[in-house]
Amino acid sequence: MIALIQRVTEARVQVAGETVAAIGRGILALVAVERGDGDAEAARLVERVLGYRIFADADGRMNRSLVEVGGALLAVSQFTLAADTHTGTRPGFSSAAPPEEGRRLFEHFVALARARLACVETGRFGAQMEVGLVNDGPVTFWLQARK
Repeated sequence: MIALIQRVTEARVQVAGETVAAIGRGILALVAVERGDGDAEAARLVERVLGYRIFADADGRMNRSLVEVGGALLAVSQFTLAADTHTGTRPGFSSAAPPEEGRRLFEHFVALARARLACVETGRFGAQMEVGLVNDGPVTFWLQARK
């Protein structure tokens, strides 16, 4: 599984003009499920996203995690992160999990995050979404749960 995380001061998801999720200070995580991923990868990715130290401590250094600062998480499914972009000018998606498995593992990721964090919001799996954010920093990292 893959997560592209961004430290945000605010983020939101709209579907057909309706806001379906919004957070203040926290992390926007764009999440992709790859073929062969399972529950262990979802659990590992949650640990990495919630524990990654990207928030400032008292000295202004990135030394505090989302859990430590009491921030929110907005998780958005994004299968395109699993694309093969090594050759050509058109992405290939054979490395992405099939939609039903992607949904199951994305929902498992969200459930695990909700068990540890007070505020977890999500977009709508499979929907055409508009994601808006204010990236704080900017701070953006690519995380992967290795198989």
